[in-house]
Amino acid sequence: MFARASAFALSLLVAASVFAASEGKPAGTPLAPDDKPKPYGALKYRTIGPAVGGRVDRVSGVPGDPLTFYLAAAQGGIWKTENGGKDWKPVFDDQPNGNTGSIAVAASDHSVLYVGTGEANIRGNVSFGTGIFKSVDAGKSWKQVWKAHGQIGTIAIDPRNADVAYAAVFGSPFGAGKERGVYRTTDGGRNWQRVLFKDELTGASDVAIDPNRPHVLFAGMWQAKREPWTMTSGGPGSGLYRSDDGGDTWKQITEHGLPLGEMGKIGVAVARSDSSRVYALIEAKDGGLFRSDDGGENWERASAARVLRQRAWYYSGMTVDPNDADVVWFPQVNLVKTADGGKTLVSIKGLHHGDNHDLWVDPTDTRRIMVGNDGGVDLSFDGGKSWFSPSMSRARWTRRNRNCRSRATSRRSAIRASRRRFRPGRRSPSPS
Repeated sequence: MFARASAFALSLLVAASVFAASEGKPAGTPLAPDDKPKPYGALKYRTIGPAVGGRVDRVSGVPGDPLTFYLAAAQGGIWKTENGGKDWKPVFDDQPNGNTGSIAVAASDHSVLYVGTGEANIRGNVSFGTGIFKSVDAGKSWKQVWKAHGQIGTIAIDPRNADVAYAAVFGSPFGAGKERGVYRTTDGGRNWQRVLFKDELTGASDVAIDPNRPHVLFAGMWQAKREPWTMTSGGPGSGLYRSDDGGDTWKQITEHGLPLGEMGKIGVAVARSDSSRVYALIEAKDGGLFRSDDGGENWERASAARVLRQRAWYYSGMTVDPNDADVVWFPQVNLVKTADGGKTLVSIKGLHHGDNHDLWVDPTDTRRIMVGNDGGVDLSFDGGKSWFSPSMSRARWTRRNRNCRSRATSRRSAIRASRRRFRPGRRSPSPS
């Protein structure tokens, strides 16, 4: 028995010597830590669930491509599908910040993407962004092109020149900041210039480019502050602005049909099919949906419906149908739509989740629609008649600030605040 054991041990020693020699190492050389066999080295991680999604702030497809979509998640970075929504993959995991607030695909070059980090839906558990990232290969690789500390809710790219882009930078949700305002790059992101600034308490809530005249811009400025248990939305810093020279100079639009007094959050959109049609969703005492039929010179309130104003600080976005200026989609608690320029509103059924934040329509085929909401995304290929919600394991981890009060205290504050009407500079309804 001892002889057999000795022979076996000798054979193992000879085999080890041959292996070491084949590796160019002398026999008996200790293995480096990286060379040591790992107990579970043959195993690979795979997703087993849960197949649920958290909040999606912004969505985008690729015009003319029925298979490719992107989403920007509040916690989870950028995700992409290349088979019409059946399968999704994360394409932003190697970046230092997974809290994304905006994404834009260049109309002139679909391989160019800009991403703004830091969601601008400033809930009490919001996480800071770290600036703007750019991809020139459709999300395969990324480069940080601007560093900042705060929230970026909208990025708009010149439809004719992917090197020109604008960012609506809200900045810090928790206090004054110097990095607020609208920023512009004209060299593909290498340099960013602030072209619109109000004060350190007021950030940019939205920026929109006239698709037919890219030198014409509209921007919403929003004075707001988040605290752990409540928030203020509105003040003298808020307002609607217009530029006719690509952002070099700006003029605040007042009166001419817009609400008087202080405003809160503002969303703005220009119709691709008719540049004279501009919409603004304005939080104010006499706010609502405002419409201009002369390119932003004069305005009328198209709708004062509560469904468009119920939680303005959390929503206030809209998407105009690329081929019909009377059709506008409003991501709200429910998805809302008008087909007559705001005169009447209908709630769209069939989506798997409420609390909608963004909607994209393919300009080459308006039946193809994507919606981002607190439960992930919904896709429609028949103009919103039916919807498909893809499964993806992108559950959102909620982060709490260290100085945040208890959830029970926050809930009591939310209930008290929800009983008050909106008053600029005061606590906003439903602060959570």
